[in-house]
Amino acid sequence: MGRRSVAILGLVLGVSALAPASARGDGLPIGSVDAGGSGVTTPESPARYVTVPAASSTVLARVRRDGGQVLESRVLRGTFTIPAVALDGSASGLSADGRTLVLIRPRPAFPRARTAFAVLDARLLRVRRILRLDGDFSFDALSPDGRTMFLIQYTSRRDPTRYAVRAYDLRAGRLLPGAIVDRREPDERMRGYPITRASSPDGRWEYTLYDGAESHPFVHALDTAEREAFCIDLDALTGHKDLFRLTLALGGGGRELIVRDRTRPLAIVDRTTFEVREPADAPRRAAAPAPEAAADGAPWTLVATATAALLLAAAAALVARRRRRAAPAPVDEEVREGQLLH
Repeated sequence: MGRRSVAILGLVLGVSALAPASARGDGLPIGSVDAGGSGVTTPESPARYVTVPAASSTVLARVRRDGGQVLESRVLRGTFTIPAVALDGSASGLSADGRTLVLIRPRPAFPRARTAFAVLDARLLRVRRILRLDGDFSFDALSPDGRTMFLIQYTSRRDPTRYAVRAYDLRAGRLLPGAIVDRREPDERMRGYPITRASSPDGRWEYTLYDGAESHPFVHALDTAEREAFCIDLDALTGHKDLFRLTLALGGGGRELIVRDRTRPLAIVDRTTFEVREPADAPRRAAAPAPEAAADGAPWTLVATATAALLLAAAAALVARRRRRAAPAPVDEEVREGQLLH
């Protein structure tokens, strides 16, 4: 092991001790799911964005997907992280055009009275604004052009499975009235935990598999360009012994959404009509998708941790320099909207 590897290893061992416990989860209502270390990217982006807590600040880095080199980094005041949008650690927050990145402040508990987001210029790693919404929210999606942010609003103070999908206009700086519902069933209340996520390559469609709480599982199909949603019931999966083992993937030349149990397809959804069918003759061993780490050419759990460790010393120096210069903090935009619905 070379000197550089030894130095990296030594720094890595100190990362967990420097990271506050509250920074290990994000806005999801349960568990300690954290997508900060694994980061977020898009199919067209050559880089991945990762976040690492550093005392009361956050190190944000843009890292090359092929090779893991740090391309640029910045220290942000306050604790933020890449949003996880499902319990399997699926990440989001980067617009398909690569211009907008949204981070969320980790939740201390459920429910929380206020939710904070940092909206950044992804190319410059510069904070455009800090949003503070009254009420309990988690991040859900961004429109491809980064103009609309979609949020999950938790509508019960006692039941984290009850929620509504909301839209926030980032240009106008306001939460849009009403919830985004399936116009075919406008009175149906949303309920469940998000299990996993799949996205269309252009970033327009976000498909989230929910367990349905005490009802049947379903896929929530969100059209982020048109601000529409469709709920696709998966009645055949009711009673499945381990829903949290299921995954989503696009197939059929992009025309289908496939729900599978590890490598075995269980249901196929037509992405145009939303009709669901069971595989006629499911192969015993369908080809599993390559892990994202392998597709990127880097073991991302290790790369992100090592990157984080190397950045911590620079982060501390930068924070100290900023304090000496007494630079003013970014102006916060207060958004007092979005109280619990009931």
